[in-house]
Amino acid sequence: MRVIGGELRSRRLVQAPPGVRPTSDRVREAVFGSLGDIEGARVLDLFAGTGSLGIEALSRGAGEAVFVDDSRASRAAIEQNLSQLGLRDRTRVLGLDAQASLPGLEREGVCFDLVFLDPPYETVDLAGILSALVATDAVLRGAQVVVETATRETVAAVSGLHLAFERRYGTTRIARFEKR
Repeated sequence: MRVIGGELRSRRLVQAPPGVRPTSDRVREAVFGSLGDIEGARVLDLFAGTGSLGIEALSRGAGEAVFVDDSRASRAAIEQNLSQLGLRDRTRVLGLDAQASLPGLEREGVCFDLVFLDPPYETVDLAGILSALVATDAVLRGAQVVVETATRETVAAVSGLHLAFERRYGTTRIARFEKR
C-alpha cells in the first residue's frame, strides 16, 4: 500500500493489521478525484485503519488530520505511518469509538471540513454515525463526508446531509455527502 498523490506520492505505508480492510488505490484515486481542492482542510478520519485516507488528504494539501480508531493495532500502524512520513506535527491519533469521539472533539472546539468514514463493512450503525456527524458542531456546515461501504449495504438518507456523489468500484461503494 502506498500514497498515490501529492507531495508524498509513491511513499509506502505499513501493512494493514489483521482484520483491517484498507481502501484500494483505485478507490482512493476516485475519492480524491471527486473532492476537488482540499488545500488547508481539517480532516477527521473515522475508523482510520492504517490512516491511508487521512494521510492521502495531508499529502494533497490538507492542513491537519485527526485519526480515530478503537483498535490498538490500527493506532500503532497509523502512528508508524505518520512518523515515517514526517506528519506527526499536523496530526492527532485518538483511541476511541468513532461516534463517542465526536462530543469530546466538539467540546475542544475542533472543527472539520472533510470527514472520512470507512467502518468495517456491515458492522456499524451508519445512519447513527451520520446523524451524529450532522448534530455535532465539530463538523462544519458545507463539510464533505465520504462514506465507504460494501455495495450490498445501503446508506440511509440522513436529514442534514446532501448526497453529492455516489459510485461503485467492484464490491465497494463510495458516497460523498455535503453537510447542510
